[in-house]
Amino acid sequence: MSPAPLSLWGGESQPPCLLAAFHEQAVARGPQTAVVDGARGVTYSELLSWVQGIAEGLTAAGIGPGDRVAVTGRRSAAVVAAMLGTMWAGATYLPLDAEYPAARLAHMLKDSGAGLLLYADEEPEFEVPVPSLPISGLPTKGTVDPVACRSELWTYIIYTSGSTGLPKGVAVPHSCLDTMVDWQRNHSVWPHVRTAQFAPLNFDVSFQEVLGTLCGGGTLVVVPEELRQDPFELLEWLGENRIERLFLPYVALQMLAVAAAEEESLDHLALAEVNAAGEQLVCTPDIRELFARLPRCRLNNHYGQSESAMVTAHTLTGPSSSWPALPPIGAPLPGCELLIDPLDAAEPNVGELLVAGAPLSPGYLNQPELNAKRFVTVDPTPRGHTAAFRTGDLVRLEDGVVTFLARRDKDVKIRGYRVNLLEIEVRLLELPTVSAAVCVALDDGQGSRSLHCAVTVDSGAEPLDGARAAAELRRNLPDPYIPRSFTTVAALPRTHSGKVDRDAVARTLAGR
Repeated sequence: MSPAPLSLWGGESQPPCLLAAFHEQAVARGPQTAVVDGARGVTYSELLSWVQGIAEGLTAAGIGPGDRVAVTGRRSAAVVAAMLGTMWAGATYLPLDAEYPAARLAHMLKDSGAGLLLYADEEPEFEVPVPSLPISGLPTKGTVDPVACRSELWTYIIYTSGSTGLPKGVAVPHSCLDTMVDWQRNHSVWPHVRTAQFAPLNFDVSFQEVLGTLCGGGTLVVVPEELRQDPFELLEWLGENRIERLFLPYVALQMLAVAAAEEESLDHLALAEVNAAGEQLVCTPDIRELFARLPRCRLNNHYGQSESAMVTAHTLTGPSSSWPALPPIGAPLPGCELLIDPLDAAEPNVGELLVAGAPLSPGYLNQPELNAKRFVTVDPTPRGHTAAFRTGDLVRLEDGVVTFLARRDKDVKIRGYRVNLLEIEVRLLELPTVSAAVCVALDDGQGSRSLHCAVTVDSGAEPLDGARAAAELRRNLPDPYIPRSFTTVAALPRTHSGKVDRDAVARTLAGR
């Protein structure tokens, strides 16, 4: 008999509805700036009226509780208002990236059951099989109250990659989003924090940026699109706009740290809180040095997935020079119960992570077979939960803190040895000129796999010498961990959300 899963509870949670929290802040902070979009500033009073006007317009268009409204357009004050206006009307918000292939967008609109598409800029060029309206065509002022919150009411649908080649939609209810927003409000460095809006609006971290800021009375500042891929310009923009809170995927944070290393002084920065989210945080020498130079700024490691939004958090403490290379993902948020399903009875604290409680999504849209595999029924937990989501992540639980180990479905075996690719990447980042590194396992066509790495190096540095790199790695890693090749590239490919595109790296290295 396999041992029962270990349980870790985040404590009780009775969060207010995020719409009520936003309304409270909007009334209290009326003339103060809520959103900065380029040269335009929108006050809390203006934003509240705009949101109410959009909700009234949606109601007039026949949209009500339970309906789905797709929204597309660049990151802007208008799209933020449309997001909140959709939720205000009781409908479910579906963000769409107009840069996606037309077939992918058509699938999302059909699969989600969207009844309306709102667009912020020009009319979409892709085929729209549902009625569409410009956001500018909806009222900009209104007075309607929000639809009464219910914990099971869906707030948004977000699409994530699917194994069939088509993205799969995930529904996220108020119970999940309200909990995350309330936690964010209570754990910010201070209540009215000035936050950069960096994440694409179809990436779930955007809800932390937008709602965690506006429901806490802060100011949301939209990052110009052209700066998202330029860490040097982004660094200057952060200072010029007195940004205090920033959410970044690890690779974007690493590139920002590399850019900061070339600055004589960082006194122009107002950063007080950086949150790493979306992929495993690695505390590289560059990142440690950045925070050594920003002693009043804290670094948080956030963990979650589209199916449950954010579920754990960990704040790194002490001198940055002492931070572990792979920091823990931390402890669960209030209302969240984590289960560790052990792989081996000898190590009951190591296993697959399951999520139960407030963060739990009702499941994937129109995917009954996949739901049966991932959203599972479990024996009653210590907190009485009987439903949980299998994350596919292997973790270790020690002293009430969870550490991410690897993806279960991407377990890599080389010559019979289980290899952790992150461990190789951490060692590569310790080499003097390496600024970023990704390691992938490629099939050799003969039934076995070999390791290959892509790296970027500091500006002006020579390409990485593969023989020397292998020799350095052998000082700390066993032979199966040593990559067969090392390729220096100008930049690592990234997804639109800013994470490393590992599939693109693998395709590039396989073609060499």
